[in-house]
Amino acid sequence: QVQLAESGGGLVQAGGSLRLSCEASGRSFAFYTMGWFRQAPGKEREFVGTCRDGKTYYADSVKDRFTISRDSAKNTLYLQMNSLKPEDTAVYYCAAEWSQGSPKYWGQGTQVIVSS
Repeated sequence: QVQLAESGGGLVQAGGSLRLSCEASGRSFAFYTMGWFRQAPGKEREFVGTCRDGKTYYADSVKDRFTISRDSAKNTLYLQMNSLKPEDTAVYYCAAEWSQGSPKYWGQGTQVIVSS
């Protein structure tokens, strides 16, 4: 059974940094595509970025502030978040293996709160 487990969320002041981790388990080979989404209170879940075939793609709202990296040996995906803003406050979800345009697997989410 595939599982994605996020960690690293918390409370940080505006301008600060956090690094989220997503450990994948339950599969003997790495996912081709993994990524991050987030959902702020009262808003729909939105795309943050993906890592696919060694390339990364980001939403305009986080470009140049967030960086996705991957450690295939540990089956772990990371999201380095710098220069955080209050509007980055959300539950951040790890996702893997896209099918028909949407992720097939989701983590439970980790809360990030950025105070002003």
